[in-house]
Amino acid sequence: MSIDQAKAILNDTFGYEAFRPLQQEVISNVLKGRDTLVIMPTGGGKSLCYQIPACIFDGLTIVISPLISLMKDQVEQLDEYGVPAVFLNSSLTDEEYRYNVSRLRTGEVDLLYLAPETLMMESTRSLLGDLKVDCFTIDEAHCISEWGHDFRPDYRQLAEVRKDFPDAVCLALTATATPRVRDDIRQILQMKDSAVFVASFNRKNLLLRVVDKDNPLDQILDFLYTRQNQSGIIYCFSRRQVDELYLDLKAEGHLVRPYHAGLSEKERTRNQDAFIRDDIRIIVATVAFGMGINKPDVRFVIHHDMPQNIESYYQQIGRAGRDGLKADCLLLYSYSDKQKIQYFINQKEGNEKKVAEQHLASLIHFLEYDKCRRIPLLNYFGEEYNQEECGMCDNCLRQKGDLQDYTEQAQKYLSCVVRTGERFGAHHIADVLRGSKAKKVLEQNHDELSTYGIGKDWSKNQWIQLSRLLIRRGYLEKDTSHGSLKMTPEAKAVLDGNERVQGVLDRTQTGKEGIERPKTSSDVENKYDEHLFEELRLKRKELADEQGIAPYTIFPDTTLMEMSYYFPRDEDKLIGIYGVGSTKLKKYGSVFLDIIRDYCEKNDIEEREEAIQKKVVQTTSKQKHQLVGEEYSKGKSIDHLAEQFGVKPVTILSNLKKYLDEGNSIDPQEILNASELSQRKIDDVYASMKKVGPDMLKPVYEDLNKEVDYNELRILQLAYLAGNGTS
Repeated sequence: MSIDQAKAILNDTFGYEAFRPLQQEVISNVLKGRDTLVIMPTGGGKSLCYQIPACIFDGLTIVISPLISLMKDQVEQLDEYGVPAVFLNSSLTDEEYRYNVSRLRTGEVDLLYLAPETLMMESTRSLLGDLKVDCFTIDEAHCISEWGHDFRPDYRQLAEVRKDFPDAVCLALTATATPRVRDDIRQILQMKDSAVFVASFNRKNLLLRVVDKDNPLDQILDFLYTRQNQSGIIYCFSRRQVDELYLDLKAEGHLVRPYHAGLSEKERTRNQDAFIRDDIRIIVATVAFGMGINKPDVRFVIHHDMPQNIESYYQQIGRAGRDGLKADCLLLYSYSDKQKIQYFINQKEGNEKKVAEQHLASLIHFLEYDKCRRIPLLNYFGEEYNQEECGMCDNCLRQKGDLQDYTEQAQKYLSCVVRTGERFGAHHIADVLRGSKAKKVLEQNHDELSTYGIGKDWSKNQWIQLSRLLIRRGYLEKDTSHGSLKMTPEAKAVLDGNERVQGVLDRTQTGKEGIERPKTSSDVENKYDEHLFEELRLKRKELADEQGIAPYTIFPDTTLMEMSYYFPRDEDKLIGIYGVGSTKLKKYGSVFLDIIRDYCEKNDIEEREEAIQKKVVQTTSKQKHQLVGEEYSKGKSIDHLAEQFGVKPVTILSNLKKYLDEGNSIDPQEILNASELSQRKIDDVYASMKKVGPDMLKPVYEDLNKEVDYNELRILQLAYLAGNGTS
């Protein structure tokens, strides 16, 4: 079993030219029979890590998943690819169940999807005991840990069942796991010597923003107003909220559908397919939506309500911006949402309640953090973020000139909190400061306090906003049960006049006011012609519908943006555009060029001749290796370059070899990352090259007794020459 087989299946069966980061390493490890734990953020491509080995193994690959709907979706997708797979769960009729069992017994199935409770049934264990099982895969592996955000007791029993398959490699996967959860998973599954692959949690293209919830429908409508043709997901806490928001947005003319567990499976599937194929723009959903969705051009994710924990938040925003372009992640934050979550936590007991309390505290820390949001977010997952500013969150982008001094008002507010005995909430404090005649104020004799009426110059809403600022700054704490405000030790410095309080009072804005332009990738993303982009997008949709495929499989948005920025007029220029390789140029080039030419003629637009010519010169066969080398030197991976130039990774390696031969230097490390050989084997190849010379591969091939194929030798030849000089 070799990685070459895996690459062939990736291309021939699944239609992808190159692996995503870490996929190749994980698959190689699994094929070697080594237990593997994979933490790969949403959109990283976890499914292929077990689906490709399943196509190679002689025996069965079992996949444990807690989501019945996901099982069905994956089995249907695999069926489209021609990969034999079945599932066994409670959604099947007796006849369907018996049919799937018969297929398993005859050995015609590569993958079997099971819910944990189905696996634990005696009949299931007896059935599997008669079959050859080569791989035991646990998806959503965080469910096995009490410290995970979605602990399921049934998952705990998987460790015992795993002993039924002593010769099977164990693969555990999850999108979100803290270091503590990772250790827990390995310990429970007895994966002491397993390899652990952890992808970076930093999604640089996601713009993170938290705003105070204040009339959420208006806030969302304002947000959508400037994003008329963009795809997005809006998450709500309850089915009822989903239905209400869906109807409100539909009434405003938005192309929108709902998605939650209360809908029939047929309706959920129909709505999801409409979203993937761009027939609608927006999905309003509960957390039931999103698992297994691979739509790359989701431009925004809105949380109408607070998620229950950071893991859920991260998993959900991870569905945005998978194409690498900027995507907006907006969370509307209110105290009442926090109270809803606290209510459900209070129904729990013992350690389960303790864990949920810690998850909520971590989430609140992230939401009320006043510096770069990536610091607490990545730290939560055990990844250190060393920059002071990311340039892609509300706190980093807020202009320093927007900060105002609220020390005087803060002193009034804190004094009032003290004088009312630290027993009342923000609304009552605001009433006292404004001299309200409210019944509760008079009953408590708070109209006799020295702070009564000293804040009439501010509206009640302004005082409420100030209370939120003081909580974010750590001067006040809110009692989770009753909502009363209490002073922290840090507040004394403010009352004594030794510390100033500066900040932004109103975080309800979802537009650009007070926010600098985020750091996006290039002028192309900021200055492309939106009208031409829309025409190209409509043509892409038309072509996709004719072929029954998702639009993004024809060209990603990145490609359409470059077309709408450079305005190429002929095929010689179009070949310089990102993602346009020779195959797609031949298939789609003339169709898109006709639209570009017609648009430019009608609107008297000139081609960016100098800029596009530079790209074309750089990407012609004679000069392409120079551009590839320069782009590689900027830190782009081989997979990234393959997508950028619309070619296979082996072509990128060939171009880098030419670049090196011309006397340029390149870093060998990324080249080595493309190799599937162990360090021992790499050392053997290097020793052979040192002995017989690296310039000709045949002598090396024969010196190694033909045990290392030429694809690997080409990779290591380039890495060897890059590290040792071209001699």
